[in-house]
Amino acid sequence: TFFMLTTSLSKPQTMNLGLPEKDDPTKPKDDSIKVDERRTMTIIMGKDNKLKWFMGLPNAPIEPPKSDAYGKEGIRKAILKHVKSVPEITGDKDKGLIVIIKPTKQSTYKNLVDVLDEMAICDVPTYAIVPEFNTDQEKAIADELNK
Repeated sequence: TFFMLTTSLSKPQTMNLGLPEKDDPTKPKDDSIKVDERRTMTIIMGKDNKLKWFMGLPNAPIEPPKSDAYGKEGIRKAILKHVKSVPEITGDKDKGLIVIIKPTKQSTYKNLVDVLDEMAICDVPTYAIVPEFNTDQEKAIADELNK
């Protein structure tokens, strides 16, 4: 029984990772990707277990940035609420929530794994880790979280 136990415990456990397809050099490059702001949630992670999230685009959020905690009493409630409400808003069950995860350099790997776990727990259909802060609003939120 010892060998059976150690064998079952040593099996690797993985999470699926979706990567973008390689660019086709023969096709013209289109940099204007249109994203429905009603479907987009951005989570910005800072140091000392701090995070803020908002709905919509950074320059014009639908919901203003809100501070939250990690775990089921924090960010999970917001994610679950929007996983349910976004298909109702768009009128298409195939157009679910899109989450953009933006860790700062001061955030911890554990916090990133916690947010990725929330994506799996809440069954978020589309999410991406984007380490760049492209707008002044995102930079200001990141700076505030890292004070």
